[in-house]
Amino acid sequence: MMFSRQIKIAPSILSADFANFGAECRAIEAQGADWVHVDVMDGHFVPNITFGPATCAAIRPHIKGVMDVHLMIAPVDAYIEAFAQAGADVISAHLEAGPHIHRTLQAIRGAGAKAGLAINPGTPVEAVEYLLDMVDLVCVMTVNPGFGGQKFIHSQVAKVAKLRAMIGDRPVHIEIDGGVTVETAPLVAAAGADVLVAGSAVFKGGSVGDPAPYGVNIAAIRAAAEGAV
Repeated sequence: MMFSRQIKIAPSILSADFANFGAECRAIEAQGADWVHVDVMDGHFVPNITFGPATCAAIRPHIKGVMDVHLMIAPVDAYIEAFAQAGADVISAHLEAGPHIHRTLQAIRGAGAKAGLAINPGTPVEAVEYLLDMVDLVCVMTVNPGFGGQKFIHSQVAKVAKLRAMIGDRPVHIEIDGGVTVETAPLVAAAGADVLVAGSAVFKGGSVGDPAPYGVNIAAIRAAAEGAV
């Protein structure tokens, strides 16, 4: 997994056909997805329940590229090893999910995965300042975590720009999760983001039987973002 600041589109399988995850993962990669984003929710840290390590292990053979696992769970530490063994390339934990995030990030890297740090819309960007040398990715939530299809929170764009300045020349990705569309992708890309998670904006209009719209949607989001950089 080589570091690059080029725009990467990471479709969230939260918007995929749950009965056909393997085929959906193959389809989005064939249609141009760079990463596959897996939103893990526990019904405790966020008001929804989605996937666990077994699902990640089941879809891993269908993913050629990066499997990006976003843990919206609390506690986190007890599950890191299981997700790493399931094949996660990137594991992101929420700063707000526990009292010892530094230890959590160490554990993710110790398990052999890239360490991601996710922050909610209400968390100030300054909260990550002393963690930047511990992370490979910062995920800025541009909706409140828990459900797909929410509207983009525009106040987060300024947070992304501040974060980009704080990162400097460190090899740290800025990921945007929530409300990414053709309209919002240029805003966050111009502010410094390079990984764009999109769910409904990628999967709309397509299906496993007709995946071509996935490619059209991915290409449109990528073009909009790259045009702003």
